[in-house]
Amino acid sequence: MTSATAETDTTGPAPAEAPPDEAAATGLRGVPDAVRRRLATLDNWWNPYSWLITGLIVAVAAILRLVGLDRPKGYIFDEVYYPTDAWDMLQHGVEWDEKTNGPAYVVHPPLGKWMIALGEKIFGNNEFGWRISGAIAGTLMVLILIRVAYRMFHSIVLAGVAGLLMTLDGFQLVLSRTSLLDIFLGLFVLATFAALVLDRDHYRRRWLHALENGYDPATARRLPRVFPGWLLTAGVLFGLACGVKWSALFFAPFFAMLVVVWRVQARRSAGVRRPFLGGILGDLGYLLLSFALSIVFYLATWIGWFVTDTGYFRHYREANGLSEPPVLGALLNLMHYHAQAYSFHSGLTDRHVYQSWPWQWLLLGRPVAFYWNGNGNCGAPSCAAEILLLGTPILWWSFLPALAALVWFGIARRDWRAFAIGTGVVAGLLPWFYYAVADGRTMFAFYVLPALPFLILAVVYALGAIMTPPAGLVTGSGRTDRQLIGTVVVGVYVLLVALCFAYFYPIFVGQLLPYQDWSARMWLGGRWI
Repeated sequence: MTSATAETDTTGPAPAEAPPDEAAATGLRGVPDAVRRRLATLDNWWNPYSWLITGLIVAVAAILRLVGLDRPKGYIFDEVYYPTDAWDMLQHGVEWDEKTNGPAYVVHPPLGKWMIALGEKIFGNNEFGWRISGAIAGTLMVLILIRVAYRMFHSIVLAGVAGLLMTLDGFQLVLSRTSLLDIFLGLFVLATFAALVLDRDHYRRRWLHALENGYDPATARRLPRVFPGWLLTAGVLFGLACGVKWSALFFAPFFAMLVVVWRVQARRSAGVRRPFLGGILGDLGYLLLSFALSIVFYLATWIGWFVTDTGYFRHYREANGLSEPPVLGALLNLMHYHAQAYSFHSGLTDRHVYQSWPWQWLLLGRPVAFYWNGNGNCGAPSCAAEILLLGTPILWWSFLPALAALVWFGIARRDWRAFAIGTGVVAGLLPWFYYAVADGRTMFAFYVLPALPFLILAVVYALGAIMTPPAGLVTGSGRTDRQLIGTVVVGVYVLLVALCFAYFYPIFVGQLLPYQDWSARMWLGGRWI
């Protein structure tokens, strides 16, 4: 396996931790080598080659998401809601119903619409204006995913693969080029996870620093002080995620669990005798502080509703003869608004032609048609232009075997990365299975977007396992035959994903095709039509 402390590029993911019974040879500054390896993090964060690869891939992602962004003309799919709400918010501070000339009743928090409104403010109320913010958000997701993958795997190769897979995913591309809320939700959930990974590294570095400076867990009466700056940042980002869609809340208990588990593991690696009881109060205290920041920043996304008197239910208590004291009255009115919106969501069971169930999502069982046009000159008797919310098939159909490999290697290697990736997948998918079974709620494939980065990381993890050499002979270049063969396999896989993406690209962007060519891309027939 590759070294967990390597400062240069490695082909496969580094091991999770050294076995507890490994020889504890004394290392630098009196810290045993085994302890140093267990607490190791990525030291070479500013590796210029990693940033070069990051820049190149992000540039490709930006080009794919920005070129032709103003086409097709007019609103497509749910753009009939969010861009118009965003424009009204620029005029009135809140969503507005033009028919009644009064506040509109909407059931999603305002942050995503404010982000759309920012594009409209700069570029105008046109297709480019209301789509540009989503395109930037989708590109930023690629950037963050590359850096998270580099941080977790210590490999420029695997980080680049992660970025390429998201760049070449039609599902993420379509949502990046359409003015819906889910791309902003995906961005903030991924950014929250990135902050938690940084917090993990910071916590372990501070422990290692304390040990190097003579801290003895066996005799010390207090734990080293570690300011949780990145954990608090995660709280802010999570509050913004909730300010886009409430479904971000699904990730809250899972992310909190990751924080506790990672900190307990760090204290165990450092030699604390009771690593759970020894620091759990501090862990929970900082988590509560982080959650408090989430609430503050979530409420801040409602600033337009608070500072105006025209928002829906803004003065509900006063209108119904109830007391409405300053500040508290506004919060109580907002709570009533939330209760009504939750009732709407929980009772939404209307049938829709493009609805789907969670067990269909990873199989691409029912993609969503965002746009269709059969007119135009394509050089054939019959033409078709469609934007289909479809994941790149080769990539998406590899998610399930990758998850199986993730579980296998995660158990076999006791790898924290497999646990973290799997936790993100479960948080993004499992709650939807519950709602599908419990109340048959109307659902769509784009609900899976926040889980997409973790699904891609699962694929990258499996590819890294293929490239990780077992004990054996090493070639003259210092690489095993397993690494060389694994590198070829990974290269072929990424090439196939790229070719598949190129083949389906016309139906990701609404390019006019001869009807026969469009029909040839409907691999699952009526399920994709």
